[in-house]
Amino acid sequence: METVAPFAEAIEEIRKAGAESTRLCFQCGKCDVYCPWNQVRDFSIRKIIREAAFGLTEIEGDDIWRCTTCGSCPSICPRGVGQIEIGVAIRRVAAEYGMFPESVSAVRNASASLVAEGNPLNAQRATRAEWATGAKVSPFAEEMDYLYFVGCYFAYDPRMKKVAVATANILNRAGVSFGILGSEESCCGESIRKTGGEQEFRDLARGNIKTFIDRGVKKIIVSSPHCYHTFVNEYPEFMVNFEVVHISQLLAELIEDGRLELGGEFAGKVTYHDPCYLGRHNGVFDEPRRVLQAVPGLELVEMPASREDSLCCGGGGGRIWMETPKEERFSDLRVRQAGETGAEALVTSCPYCITNFEESRLGVEGEKAPEVKDITEIIDEVISEKDGGR
Repeated sequence: METVAPFAEAIEEIRKAGAESTRLCFQCGKCDVYCPWNQVRDFSIRKIIREAAFGLTEIEGDDIWRCTTCGSCPSICPRGVGQIEIGVAIRRVAAEYGMFPESVSAVRNASASLVAEGNPLNAQRATRAEWATGAKVSPFAEEMDYLYFVGCYFAYDPRMKKVAVATANILNRAGVSFGILGSEESCCGESIRKTGGEQEFRDLARGNIKTFIDRGVKKIIVSSPHCYHTFVNEYPEFMVNFEVVHISQLLAELIEDGRLELGGEFAGKVTYHDPCYLGRHNGVFDEPRRVLQAVPGLELVEMPASREDSLCCGGGGGRIWMETPKEERFSDLRVRQAGETGAEALVTSCPYCITNFEESRLGVEGEKAPEVKDITEIIDEVISEKDGGR
């Protein structure tokens, strides 16, 4: 594209971002081979990275917005090319100049909602704790052991609210001292940063960090792998470090320490999907499986693409806000893969995965698609069954 005002500086920024990575690149093509997009359509992250070195990347096009930041390409790159970092840098330039193609226009709406209400779902901040109505949940106090950072989807989405309630039930049953921030909680900012909204991310992060410090938060429980990744790997950029645990990790600890007794059973075959931001990005593979293997009656079976090779659901990198044509949805492939194992339930631990899988299972033809469950819903059912109701 032409490097004329007002984009000359933008193109130069892209060129600088891509130059070092292109120097490292062997042009082996592994990134494209492993990219999940190439299971549904032609796409080349290698081409984007190479073009970036010469300032030729089409920042008004759709392709720079396709990457789900799943981590597949950097995990297998023999030269350490920062594909995700370069892609996000290009998006940052596009976002700065307001160059969003129609296919990703929802990013604008999400950004505006984040600024106004602290969430990307156009929901009112004042209603952020309504999911807890009827549940045994208290506002966070400094003497409590944990802050339960609920997250946007668990707080507002009707399907995901059930997961938040299940989580609260489990924590209460195990005697965990915890509380929530309610309307004082804002989005962690992970997805808006991946779509180029750097300033929005920084504003959200600083706001959350100030609240954590002011309220005396030291240890945080999260349900979303995206929150986990952000608090563990990105908030330290602001010179803070909180002790953060994903709920699947805490469940494993509670069960193994005998603090959570699984008195009921979940009789059936299940398969576990590794969310990209919990597994590939942060190495949390074993704890969710140990939790499921501890459930009486449950038979855990693996999909061929699991652990480090898990297939992305398609929701990362801000794609959860963007419309994806049905024939290009990774989640459709994943639901079919789960069904081929004979599993009755597809279990995971990520709001984006569950949202996409629930939509995909509705379109499965022929045999019945597996039921989609969060890992906390399985455990909540088991401990509830112990009390005589499921």
